[in-house]
Amino acid sequence: MRIAPRVILSSEQRTELERRARQRSLPARVVERARIVLQAADGLQNQEIARRTGITPEKAARWRNRFIEGGMAALEKDAPRPGRTRTITDHRMNQVVEMTLREKPANATHWSTRTMAAAAGISEASVRRIWRAHGLKPHRVLTFKLSRDPQFCEKLQDIVGLYLNPPEHAIVLCADEKSQIQALDRTQPGLPMKQGRCGTMTHDYKRNGTATLFAAPRCPAGAT
Repeated sequence: MRIAPRVILSSEQRTELERRARQRSLPARVVERARIVLQAADGLQNQEIARRTGITPEKAARWRNRFIEGGMAALEKDAPRPGRTRTITDHRMNQVVEMTLREKPANATHWSTRTMAAAAGISEASVRRIWRAHGLKPHRVLTFKLSRDPQFCEKLQDIVGLYLNPPEHAIVLCADEKSQIQALDRTQPGLPMKQGRCGTMTHDYKRNGTATLFAAPRCPAGAT
């Protein structure tokens, strides 16, 4: 019969293991491991420890060996587990990334998790994980504006310089326009928002024409 390696305890280790084995407030796994090591230190083999504690001999051998290799610290936590085997290959992940960057779905302006999942043959959750890992957000678009005026830089410097160093005893105003704002009025008053219910309004409205909003903030002389 195969003989299990011997477990030798110091007085401090035995005292601590006996305390854990008696504790009712500790997790069951901590109590069980302490009892396994104590019985191993008393000379019991793994088969006998398994019979007395209601576990498998493999489990008794595992915690005996971990204690021999790592001492009390080895009993504190489980060994890391490999986790579930990957079902999506690197090639498939790269394919999703390339499709997101280079292609567009039919009859749509951008990919959604649903359309990409159908096109790539994977789940929507997998698409979200791939996009998150690569920092991809197809639903978001940032706008920009580039001036075609060949004298844009010179004009910009003049305007900024006016703000930074306005003429003495002068008021600098900046005017901007928001045009074609629809002046709408609902046909009936809505209900305010309350707990458990959002605010409401009628779907129909009266159109009172359009309005143009002008904003002219003042820049005090000498302000930066």
